[in-house]
This record gives sequence, structure tokens and C-alpha cells, in this order.
Amino acid sequence: MISDIRDYPWSNLLAGLLPARLAARLPEGVQPKTAQIVPPGSVAGNALTVVIAIMSFLACLTAGAVYMINQSAQAWVNDLSSEITVELDPIDTADIEKKMTLVALFLAKQKGVTRVKPLTAEDSAKLLEPWLGQSDALSALPIPRLIAVEIDRSSPPDIALIKNALTQNFEGVTLDDHRRWQTEIKTLTRSAALAGLSVLGLVAAATVAVIVSATSSAMASNRAIIEVLHFVGANERFISREFERHFLGLGVRAGLVGAVAATIAFMALPYLVQMLGGGGSVTAAETQRLIGTGELDFPGYLLCVLVVVVVAAICMLTSRLGVVRVLKSYE
Repeated sequence: MISDIRDYPWSNLLAGLLPARLAARLPEGVQPKTAQIVPPGSVAGNALTVVIAIMSFLACLTAGAVYMINQSAQAWVNDLSSEITVELDPIDTADIEKKMTLVALFLAKQKGVTRVKPLTAEDSAKLLEPWLGQSDALSALPIPRLIAVEIDRSSPPDIALIKNALTQNFEGVTLDDHRRWQTEIKTLTRSAALAGLSVLGLVAAATVAVIVSATSSAMASNRAIIEVLHFVGANERFISREFERHFLGLGVRAGLVGAVAATIAFMALPYLVQMLGGGGSVTAAETQRLIGTGELDFPGYLLCVLVVVVVAAICMLTSRLGVVRVLKSYE
């Protein structure tokens, strides 16, 4: 294997990554030592380049979308795991404000609790505005009073113990540790990841099918050249390298086009998210809380680069296997 890597015509491979006009302007030390045997025009057509570019674009979009969903879900889980919510039932409570103060003082004394924030009646009503809108009727409704409790994630409190203590000492008080919501978010994230992997698998399968078809077509159109090469003693490895060089260059160029198009789409996504928010501050905030800001960070853009590498590798390996399969059928 080491000798194969050392003897591989890397200069020919580098020239195959570039268009013919640019490859001709390379320095002499990088110029391929042997001329191209298979005409480039008979292997990589414009239609094939467009198809692979579209496949790369879809793959980059899918990988970036799954990455953003995972990041948003992780942020949700971190927020939920760092807080618990205590709810006070306002029905049959004569002095709700006094009860709020007593419960808040009780929670502040618990080990692992870093901050206790009782929400006013106006704050509780604002939480319902995205669903019920702004209405004076909200003030007449028995809206539950809430206490937001921040906990130390490095040394969390005993939630079950606090819940039992609240039930025994205070009537109409319940504690929500958001575990159900965390489970729902994790399930949603896994489903999105599986859907993304399925789409990536379909894109890879379609790319392989297209390359196999293009390889067979190129082999058929260059049958006379291949037969002459066989006659003069060229082996399968030599012939397959000639084809894989073309398809590797095609994969890199088309993959870059798809990745650049996907990058532009991701850069425009935050503006689309802002438009989906309708321009209102509350609606925009809720939209960003639901699907994130739509911005892709540096590791996310690295995924697009990885997609280009994978697409180029698929093109090269598929062309080599296709050439070997066709050459065996000639025997």
C-alpha cells in the first residue's frame, strides 16, 4: 500500500482537479508527467456537473440544517436543565402575594439553588400573550403564579426532596423540573438527525448512480482507446487512474459550487427567520426561541467543506469501481 501511494501520479491528480485552461498554466514541476489519454470532454459534461452540484447543495443544506437543529435543541436542554419552575394555584388562595414570598424564601434556603425569581401577575400574563394576544380579559382570568428557580448544574439539588417538602408545607403548589420537555426535545433532535442521515444517504446513492452511468457512457465512447491500451499492455490500474482523475476534478469543482450556494443560503437564512417573525418583537423572539437565529457558526461551515471532500471521494472511488467492472466485462 505504501508503494502504491508513493508511485501514485499525484501531479496528474492535481491537474485533474482544475479546468483544462487552469491546469495548462500550472508550474512545470506540478505539470502532469504524462498526457491525458481520455479526452476530458468525453467524461465530464456540463449536465453531469450541474447534477453533482445540486446533490452537493442538498447535502450541505441537510448537514447544516441538522447541525443547527442540534445546536438549538442543546441550548434548549441546557436552559431547561438549569431551571425549575414552581407554580402556585391562585384559586382558593386569599393572600397569594404572601404565599409567593413564603415559598420563595423556602426555595432560597435549599441547597443547590442559586437564584429565586418570583414572577409578577403581569409577567405571567405576558407569557400567555403569544398564544392569547393582548387583552384586558387576561386580568380577570385566574392565571397561575410562577416562581423561576435557577439551580447549580454542577451540584444540583434533590428535586424529589424539594417537591415533597413543597407538597407537605404549602397547599396548591407544584414543581416542574422540565424533564418531560427535555425528553421531547431529545426525541425531536434524534428524529431530525435520522431524517437528515436518510436524505444524505439518498443523495449519496443518487450521486453513485449518476457516476456509474457516466462512467459506463465514457467507457463506451472511448472503447477504441481502451482496447488499444489493453493491446499495448496497460493494466486496469493505469486505465482506472485516467478516469478517476477526471471524476475527482469534477467532484471537487461541482462540490465547491454546491457548497458555495449552500453557504449563501445559510447567510440569508437569518433574514428569512426575521421575516417569519412578522416584524413584531414578541413574535420574532418566539420564532428565534423555536428554531434559533438561523445563523451557522464556523463548525457548521466546516461541515460543508466535509461534504465537498466526501462528494469528491465518492466520485473518484465510484469511477474507479465502475471502470474496473466494465474492464472485466471486456475480458
